[in-house]
Amino acid sequence: MNNVFRQVGCNGALIFSLFALAQISPAQKVAITFDDLPLNGDLPLGMTRVEVVGNTLAVLKMRHLPATYGFVNAKKLEGSADAAAALKLWADAEPVGNHTYGHMDLNANPAEAFEREIGEDEPVLELVSAKDANWHWLRYPFLREGDTVEKRRAVRAYLQAHQYRVAQVTLDWEDYLWNSAYARCSAKNDARSIAWLRSSYLDTEAAYLDLGREMAKLVYGHDINHVLLLHLGAFSSTILPDALDLLQKKGFQLATLEEAENDPAYATDPDAGSKYGGTLLEQWMDAKKIKYPAVAAKPYKALKELCQ
Repeated sequence: MNNVFRQVGCNGALIFSLFALAQISPAQKVAITFDDLPLNGDLPLGMTRVEVVGNTLAVLKMRHLPATYGFVNAKKLEGSADAAAALKLWADAEPVGNHTYGHMDLNANPAEAFEREIGEDEPVLELVSAKDANWHWLRYPFLREGDTVEKRRAVRAYLQAHQYRVAQVTLDWEDYLWNSAYARCSAKNDARSIAWLRSSYLDTEAAYLDLGREMAKLVYGHDINHVLLLHLGAFSSTILPDALDLLQKKGFQLATLEEAENDPAYATDPDAGSKYGGTLLEQWMDAKKIKYPAVAAKPYKALKELCQ
């Protein structure tokens, strides 16, 4: 390289800049998705589900996000006009998908019961969705796809027969942990604790974005498109602008779920039962017996105890 620069003389800096740019990989696509609609976690004092959804949708619109799937548990609508109105508000603006009727854990139930839960969620999805919307996406509750390979295969066969695609996840830092903590701290007007919630959330996000990229390379040998799991709750609209800024700083480009899952990585299947479940990358790490990279621990205890 030094010989090249000596030959080009004053144009060396320009060539070096072009060479450096060539080494920068294009931005990775990431689809943002939300689970547990119409609400995850506790509500802040005096706030409704409609307000939580409305505030979050306002951020999505302001930041020009592509279509953002929200995965629905229709059981949460029972006896709650606020929940029904909140879900309708979301579905008028963004697509919805199936998260089972009551957030059933497949690992703890037979495949047949889980399949019934998928079907029981469908009338609400069909009712609230736009005429040409595709709600045939399933997000497994707890990211558990079956503790035995037989159970996993049975549900996969059901999904294929009913024209469903699996809304996989590759990026997850259990963001739901911050929702109820934020509701408690908001009720106490505890600005110091809320500031810590913001900083701890963004620190955790940064660590797990890096982890997801590292695991993708361990599993597939290269970068992939990603699907990010978030949970629609009290903290969503408050933290989302900063969370989106961090995604951009990390070199991610926002995409739809369909665009992200066009990556060939999503056509792969570990085809193995799992006691713990997890993201697609975690399932593959376990199936291939790959050692997990080190990552900072999530602040479980602090979040549970904050503002109690």
